[in-house]
Amino acid sequence: MAERKSTREVRIGDVVIGGNHPIAIQSMTNTKTQDVEATVAQILQLERAGCQIIRSTVPDMEAAKALAEIKKQIHIPLVADIHFDYRIALECAAAGVDKIRINPGNIGDKDRVKAVADACRNRNIPIRIGVNSGSVERELLAKYGGPTAQALAESASRHVEMLREFDFDDIVLSVKSSDVKLMTESYRLIHEMYDYPLHLGVTEAGTARMGIIKSAAGIGSLLLDGIGDTIRVSLTADPVEEIYAAKDILKAVGIGGGVRIVSCPTCGRTGIDLISIAKQVEQRTRDITADIKIAVMGCVVNGPGEAREADIGIAGAKGEGIIFKKGEVIRRVPEEKLVDELMDEVGVMLGNKEKL
Repeated sequence: MAERKSTREVRIGDVVIGGNHPIAIQSMTNTKTQDVEATVAQILQLERAGCQIIRSTVPDMEAAKALAEIKKQIHIPLVADIHFDYRIALECAAAGVDKIRINPGNIGDKDRVKAVADACRNRNIPIRIGVNSGSVERELLAKYGGPTAQALAESASRHVEMLREFDFDDIVLSVKSSDVKLMTESYRLIHEMYDYPLHLGVTEAGTARMGIIKSAAGIGSLLLDGIGDTIRVSLTADPVEEIYAAKDILKAVGIGGGVRIVSCPTCGRTGIDLISIAKQVEQRTRDITADIKIAVMGCVVNGPGEAREADIGIAGAKGEGIIFKKGEVIRRVPEEKLVDELMDEVGVMLGNKEKL
């Protein structure tokens, strides 16, 4: 893995991104922001899953006014997502949001851009410039023959310079596309141009299956190259699934903590219902934050021998299985009790007296 590029630090509420700070996981609510109760309920659920920064769409003044009450009831930074109307941005700043996502070039003349920049500067609110392949200016599309990486980077640069003109430099950048190749090329290009923190994501990635695949390929490859400060996995699914997918991507590239499950693909030697057991283990350990490797193997050939580097694991035999730690067999257990007894052992390892 490449050494992570040190970007400038930006504070978003209680979370600092950039520099050497951990990569933060973001998501976005899909409730009507005007519905304070529903929006707060969803954010609290996302918090429990591990969301660290949350964004909500603000289509009108009613939604903007709701943000102040929402912010009182949640525990993570709140980002206002705004398009076109600078007055909504001003209202969101007054409501005390922690960051604003807006493209300055889309809100009107320079006086309006200056008004937003001044309001955010006075309240220490950073602005994320969020360019995507569908928002590139027409003249840039004509210049480059379509939404190329160069077009996205130049569009982002235009917005940056608009803010800099008014002495605003508390900026986060994103250059998203639903095309993974274009997305990665765009981020690599903007990464060379500025030292602002980068928010990574494959926009409109799709349903859970394909969206996770595309996000893992795009976000994961950039993270391995040392690029990125915050991430969002955009899925046509429950936003909670975005958080678990993001955590898994971070674990897969060796950045995030939590449970790492090693499981074999099954073969004719498998003597237990390994597919069901592996799914149960994954589900029951998904909220554990401790760094621990668990092996779920179908036979004694793959475990404990080949899985001896795991902290703990199970390996199947005919109608039963063994539980092992660091390659050493602890005991044999009937198949129907394997998952429960494995979870009990994990709880003991973690000093957790509650049932996992």
